[in-house]
Amino acid sequence: MFQNLDVFRTAMAMAKHAGHKQAISAQNIANADTPGYRAKQLPEFQETLRGSLIGQRATRAGHLNGQAERSVEVRERRDAMDPNGNTVSLELEMLEAVDAKREHDRALAIYRNSLSVIRASLGRS
Repeated sequence: MFQNLDVFRTAMAMAKHAGHKQAISAQNIANADTPGYRAKQLPEFQETLRGSLIGQRATRAGHLNGQAERSVEVRERRDAMDPNGNTVSLELEMLEAVDAKREHDRALAIYRNSLSVIRASLGRS
């Protein structure tokens, strides 16, 4: 019954994605006044997850056909540009940071609830 617990892997992947998204947002905010800096963004978690469920998975880096850790493509945001060539919008970065926190909280809630289900099925509280 518990041989394949993909829900925990998915929750961990979502938490990692949220952390990476928060780090990119912080980097964008730090470079808000840097002339010529192009803001970066991650694709949504659903897009990154869709690609990782297809194909072979490796459990360690030495495996031949799979990848142990898939890297997510960081995109350049090409929205409105300031006269100095900077594309960072502090308002948009605030929204991205809030979205990353919500995504992380969601991942933790999924993890906790799944753990509660397993404990209940084993007769433990």
